[in-house]
Amino acid sequence: KNITIGKNVFFNIGCSFQDRGGIRIGNGTLIGMNVTIATLNHGLSLETRNTTYPSPVAIGENVWIGSNSTILPGVTIGNGSVIAAGAVVAKDVPENTVVAGVPAKAIKKINNETK
Repeated sequence: KNITIGKNVFFNIGCSFQDRGGIRIGNGTLIGMNVTIATLNHGLSLETRNTTYPSPVAIGENVWIGSNSTILPGVTIGNGSVIAAGAVVAKDVPENTVVAGVPAKAIKKINNETK
């Protein structure tokens, strides 16, 4: 009920989606093994630590999310972007951008000639 999936989307095995905040996945997206998409966060203070706050995740079209990546609440990933294996995505990713690391950082722009 809280997940919208486009056409020609591929999911590999072992993925985990916590969808209370809503997840939108665009056409042609590829999702590797053991990817986690979370849409809930907790408060930081002791008083709010047991309270959850939903934030949607939006994944554009033709995105490639590498194995063992984690997409955190509130993140938008632009069309054509690549998330490197093992990345933890805590901030929005511009379109046609490769991100990697913990936390994920932009490492390369993609153009039509990039292979």
